Amino acid sequence: MHTAQRQDPASDPVRSTPADTPTSATRIPPAHPAPQPPTGPVALESRAIWSAIVCGLVGAVVGYLVFSGYRPPLSGPHSVGNVAAVSTAVAAGLSCLVGFLLTARTTHRWLIQRHWAWMVVDATGLVVVHAAIAIMAGLTLFRLFQESFVGLTVDRIAGTVMVTLITAVAGYLGFTSASRITTRSLSSLLAVFMAAGMLVSMLLAENPFWWHAFFSELGTGQAGSWSFWTFNTTLAVSGLVLTTLARFITQDLYPWARAREAAGGRTVRMGVLRWGLFVIGLCMAVVGLVPVNVSDPIHSNAVRLLGAVFILMLLTLPIWLPGFPGAFYAATGLMVLVGVGAALLWFPLGYYNLTGFELAMAGIVYAWLVVFIRSLDAVVSQAAADAGEPEGSAQFPTTAGP
Repeated sequence: MHTAQRQDPASDPVRSTPADTPTSATRIPPAHPAPQPPTGPVALESRAIWSAIVCGLVGAVVGYLVFSGYRPPLSGPHSVGNVAAVSTAVAAGLSCLVGFLLTARTTHRWLIQRHWAWMVVDATGLVVVHAAIAIMAGLTLFRLFQESFVGLTVDRIAGTVMVTLITAVAGYLGFTSASRITTRSLSSLLAVFMAAGMLVSMLLAENPFWWHAFFSELGTGQAGSWSFWTFNTTLAVSGLVLTTLARFITQDLYPWARAREAAGGRTVRMGVLRWGLFVIGLCMAVVGLVPVNVSDPIHSNAVRLLGAVFILMLLTLPIWLPGFPGAFYAATGLMVLVGVGAALLWFPLGYYNLTGFELAMAGIVYAWLVVFIRSLDAVVSQAAADAGEPEGSAQFPTTAGP
């Protein structure tokens, strides 16, 4: 008869490192504050409402002070629309910042595991995106109202009420968007921002024949100053947000890749995806920050590098990202063929000019991102269901990169 010896839990490698205990690769550095438990939906909704109330009160004060002594029109110079656009931009941006800092401490704790500079980049991109969308939405809304009610002016009280309402809505939506951000919502936000920014820059172009040259003509100043700033800001900020999206994508893929490798599947090289999207985002930011009229070599080489990295990623997709549905790989191959066809239609066939080719390639990139994000969401959801754990519960290992 043997007497069972009691083993010290600290000496048992299995018991001393449970599945939910961070290892040295995933432990949050001591310099960072301890992560808080995820905020529930009721608490998030309450904070979003408080954000709307605070922003609405600030908007009311701004409107009451600005509209003193005259009757502003709905759109145009010194109008309700202009004041509302600025107020909504500030409200959406600040509310987004608060919501993002909250989700970094709770739901997406991996955000605070990196160097603080990456947090600044992520927060800056998201704040500018939310503020820009709020400005474009506010100006468009009041322009439509002015076109519907030609010649209408409002008094101080009515103008204040309008600014109050739209500022409160911006505060609510900005906080909600950032505090509940996911890979899918971030990709949708990026697509809306880029599409709206490009359309607005085209509409603001003072030269109606800008498209006779190339798409980057909008960013040279030849098409007008408003078009110049809108186009280049959209590209630069979109590049920053794309680097953030790359980190969200790899965070979502991590539990699926870990389970796949544990089952004996081929290794998923998420670093290729993360760094590939990071380089694409960086090139996009350079294209916006350095217009073609400032430095043609830098601008053109950034565009070429962007295209080369994107095409290389698509061609080698089955190698570094195995395990996705076959339909996704088929769609990717089809988009590569469509891109080649679009290039041939530009040169040597001459069916359309360079602007047409650039628009076609932008559409292909958007289409692939939509298919990729939806396939990613399906794969991650299936992996989480098979493992019996909620999505995003796994910690992403801390790295020095983006």
